[in-house]
Amino acid sequence: MTPMTPMTPTSAPRIAPLDPPYAPDTEVLLSKWMGRSNEEPLKLFRTLAVHDELASRMRPLGAGILGHPRLHPRERELLILRTCARAGAEYEWGVHAVVFGAAVGLSEAQIAASANRSADDAAWPEPDAQLIAAADALYDTNTIPDELWAQLAARFEEDQLLEIVITAGWYRVISYLVNALGVERESWAARFP
Repeated sequence: MTPMTPMTPTSAPRIAPLDPPYAPDTEVLLSKWMGRSNEEPLKLFRTLAVHDELASRMRPLGAGILGHPRLHPRERELLILRTCARAGAEYEWGVHAVVFGAAVGLSEAQIAASANRSADDAAWPEPDAQLIAAADALYDTNTIPDELWAQLAARFEEDQLLEIVITAGWYRVISYLVNALGVERESWAARFP
């Protein structure tokens, strides 16, 4: 696998994120997206808030994947990092690498490998390699081959298998958004290796 290339246009964002001061409803919407954090809302969330109704409908699925997973958070993050890397979505990959990577037990080498190494790389123990391969298969073919599905089904319950597919799909959508809209990278986010 070759290193990922960020797909963000070099010009200004195609849709500018909202800036403070926010209208009261926007403030409420952004606080829901950010959860308990007192940090400035992410540029992605501030961009989505341009269409407040759509953003409010998207939030429950994103929040459910992150806040109420049936997968272990480390497994979730492997899927997210790999899907975003394959899509060249440096914005989202970089946010997840910093906010969740170490917190879920991924080493710096594994975070880097999520962007540019194959599923059979030495960075991945077999369980991780299966998830990386699943993210790759979904990205490349929109399905998971039978043999890999059988391996995953041997260790995950059916609800978790659904979550594997949904998580990869959701972060493909997020990748579309950040790439197509040219969402500017957060200053503190990681860059592709």
